[in-house]
Amino acid sequence: MIVANPIYDIVFKYLMEDERIARTILSALLRMEVIHVEQRRNEYVKGEMKGLKLNRIDFGATVRDEHGEEKLMLVEMQKTWVETETLCFRQYLAAQYNNEENMAVGKHKEYSIPMVTVYLLGHLVGDIEEPVLYVNHQAFDYKDRPVTKGLPDPFVDSLTHSSIIVQIPRLKGLINDRLFRVLSIFDQSRIERKNKQLLDIDENIYDGDEEMRPILRRLLTAASDSEVRYNMNIEDEITSVLEKHDTEIMVMKEKLEQKDAQLEQKDAQLEKKDAQLNDVLRRSIRALRQQGVSAADIAAMLGIDCTTVEKIEK
Repeated sequence: MIVANPIYDIVFKYLMEDERIARTILSALLRMEVIHVEQRRNEYVKGEMKGLKLNRIDFGATVRDEHGEEKLMLVEMQKTWVETETLCFRQYLAAQYNNEENMAVGKHKEYSIPMVTVYLLGHLVGDIEEPVLYVNHQAFDYKDRPVTKGLPDPFVDSLTHSSIIVQIPRLKGLINDRLFRVLSIFDQSRIERKNKQLLDIDENIYDGDEEMRPILRRLLTAASDSEVRYNMNIEDEITSVLEKHDTEIMVMKEKLEQKDAQLEQKDAQLEKKDAQLNDVLRRSIRALRQQGVSAADIAAMLGIDCTTVEKIEK
């Protein structure tokens, strides 16, 4: 089955606009049942070069936890296929913390709605080998003993959040559990041989999986949607411009580094020559003084002042 590649912003957005599919993907990532989900106002940028490097979609999700209780939480999804400075993620995260729409009332007080950030990365993170990394906050007392009584608490949850980091390049061929089965649609080792905008997926591996069928169907529809294909072409063009720009910057940086190295080498050579000249001058002054030539006469002969002669002589 040839389907659209969800690493593209337009395909990812098209996929996650389907409420059922969003619930399936978020349930797998959050490891809890998502009962209802809706997209919130976000900063998806279309057509702006820098914006297309980083795609953000925010959800308000009603989930059922391990105790069977329902609660509302925010899920902030950020996807990028290029290495991105963490400042970009932090700036958007700060905006979410400052957004009054992310406040909820409980027991006559306003608290921030609990938030989970999901980072879908098209690049590797250092030497971390795990395809999916869960970073959860925990509470400890002064002696590093875990604190569980009274937690979770809305005040604590307002000031901390958990994160899920997905390294897409590490998903290669993994379908051995529910999470990897769902995330396998991002596996870039399945890129169609002649067109990176498409994935060649063996639909047989999803036989009997009623939750994966809608995902595959929507990606199949996206592959034949003229508007989606048009936007994918735009993304490719912009990516090409960005890569060319980044290459030019890298080349300029290398040239500047080479010039800096050359200048440092010249400075070292000049310092060496200065030292050699000073040594010659010192030996000349001493030889003239031994012959009884006065400091004033030496200064006149060498075109320097008497103070310099006296300093060098010492």
